[in-house]
This record gives sequence, structure tokens and C-alpha cells, in this order.
Amino acid sequence: KLEFWTKAEYDRFIAGIEPGSEDYLIFEILFWTGIREGELLALSLSDFDMSGNLLHINKTYNRIRKRDVIDTPKTENSVRTIDIPNFLKEEVQEYAKKHYGFPEDQRLFPIVARTLQKRLKKYEALTGVKPIRVHDIRHSHVSLLIEMGFSALAIADRVGHESIDITYRYAHLFPTRQAEMADKLDMERKGA
Repeated sequence: KLEFWTKAEYDRFIAGIEPGSEDYLIFEILFWTGIREGELLALSLSDFDMSGNLLHINKTYNRIRKRDVIDTPKTENSVRTIDIPNFLKEEVQEYAKKHYGFPEDQRLFPIVARTLQKRLKKYEALTGVKPIRVHDIRHSHVSLLIEMGFSALAIADRVGHESIDITYRYAHLFPTRQAEMADKLDMERKGA
């Protein structure tokens, strides 16, 4: 079963975090882009194209034997460029301004996955939203895009699914268009 937050649940969660803080930006990026945890932890400022509102995903972070390892993403489709909303670009720019002189190629969030999970749990407890895993924020992004009416193909491309079949695991969330199809077929038959 896929766990996720609705936008209302996310809004409640993010309201419990100080705007402009590292944690705020972390969860904003996760929710509004749907990137994977390792992709987030590998991000540097150089991955953002501010003039084009783009985020380039081309690496992932892992902690292996107490060492930071930056590697290529898990699949060919994971290497992608995501259009980001203007407000998110502005949040990244404001964060970067506060950290004047932050190296363009240094990890933006120099933490490990366990720390990310602890921070998630802290704010879930603070705000009273249902508990989910960090990866489930990705599911939340996908479910939001489905609710907004985007196709499985467009969503798969955005989140870097290896195959559209992975996106179809969310099939129960896609609105049924059967009644709409029947009505249109009826109109087609009548020549309308």
C-alpha cells in the first residue's frame, strides 16, 4: 500500500517548520519535485538553473562504511531535468543568499538519510500529521500530480520512473474517466 500525504496534510506539516530554514527547504524540495532522498542529499547549488527554473538530477548520495559517496542515479531515467515552480526557485535563492559564499559544487544539505528521517518524525509529532517515511513524500508528489490531472507518462518522466509500469502502481489514484468516455461515445454515435 502506498502511503502519502494529501496537500492539506503537507500544508499542516510544513506550517510547523520555520520558513527559510534548512529543514523547510529540504521538505519543500522533496514535496514539490518528487525527487528521491539520495537525489536530494546529493544536490548542490550548481544543479539549479535559476534562469530557466530547472533542477538537474544527475547524481545520488549514499553513506557507505562511514563515508559519503556521490554516485550516478539508480537508472538511466533517473538522470533528468525537472522544471520547478517559481516559488521553489525563490526559496532556494533566499536560502543560498543566507549562506553567502556557499560553494556551488558542495552538497547543499550535508546530512545523512537517518538525520532526514529523524527530522521528518520530529515535525510529524509537532504538527500531528500521520507518520510516513521520507520516500512517501515522493508518493505524495505523484498523488498530487495525479489529482491535478497529469498523465502517467508525464509523471513518470518527471519523477524518473524506470518504466511507466511503476507509475501505474498508483492506478487506484487515477480518476476513472469511464463515465466521461461513455458520454463522449454517446455524442459521437449521435453525430454531435
